[in-house]
Amino acid sequence: MFAAERRQLILEMVRANGAVSLRELARVVQTSEVTVRRDVRALEAEGLLDRRHGGAVLPGGFTRESGFPQKSHLATAEKTAIADLAAGLVEEGEAIVVGAGTTTQELARRLARVPGLTVVTNSLLVAQALAHANRVEVVMTGGTLRGSNYALVGSGAEQSLQGLRVSRAFLSGSGLTAERGLSTSNMLSASVDRALVQAAAEVVVLADHTKLGTDTMFQTVPTDLITRLVTDEPPAHDDRALTELQALADQGVQIAVAGSSAGGGAGGDPVPAGRPPRRDMPLPGPRRGQIPGSAPQLRSAAVLGEQPAGERARVADLRRR
Repeated sequence: MFAAERRQLILEMVRANGAVSLRELARVVQTSEVTVRRDVRALEAEGLLDRRHGGAVLPGGFTRESGFPQKSHLATAEKTAIADLAAGLVEEGEAIVVGAGTTTQELARRLARVPGLTVVTNSLLVAQALAHANRVEVVMTGGTLRGSNYALVGSGAEQSLQGLRVSRAFLSGSGLTAERGLSTSNMLSASVDRALVQAAAEVVVLADHTKLGTDTMFQTVPTDLITRLVTDEPPAHDDRALTELQALADQGVQIAVAGSSAGGGAGGDPVPAGRPPRRDMPLPGPRRGQIPGSAPQLRSAAVLGEQPAGERARVADLRRR
């Protein structure tokens, strides 16, 4: 396929889906991610699309937000691996809040196996994933339905969360930086997410590597309120994402990485042969607002290298359940 043909196909895929990962683009056009990245860079120079870490999106800047159908096709394997690992934090009989998003929807599917769980959510998709789960109680907020992500927003949603207290909140978003924390492109969604945070003793952010280093319009969770980040391993060439992870760890965020085994775990790129060993992220002490002993501690996996054998075994066990 000639370069012009590749780029036309790439552009058509992005226009059809709103956002597409580099991995998926490379698979469809049958070439390497390096070649696809050059094509995406050329299309961005023409103003036809915007690059994002690990993918390409329709142009639109800070205020644009892709709808659920577009988001569901971006970094799907990474989201699955993140959800597998995050589900291990939740204990039997616990009460949690789960925000809206495609990654939190994946988490909800795994939480259906946790008995005695109470889940408070403003997401119709999260509630649907748990609707038929045995011994899982689902509590939905009030509010106005926002059709683009099937979430309840507005004053009704925020008021229904007043006086609520749970052990932890699981949230996703449009971008994550060490400077501003978690952010999203929609003001109403950001306001409800902030209310979810206020209801929880701990905040767990689920964000794949394509969101690291991306800053969007409305802040939802400042960095000092994020207890843990569950993510996937950034590709070796993604220096900005790796730098962002180190900066988050330096500010006290506990980091756990899914699918970073040497053979290439679910959602993680295979580690090339001969790649130098990389440094582990530090695991800080308890964060402000954390209930001591209230949750199993996620060991900081090797963000910059091979995951410890015990952590790999734990992720494999979670996948088999």
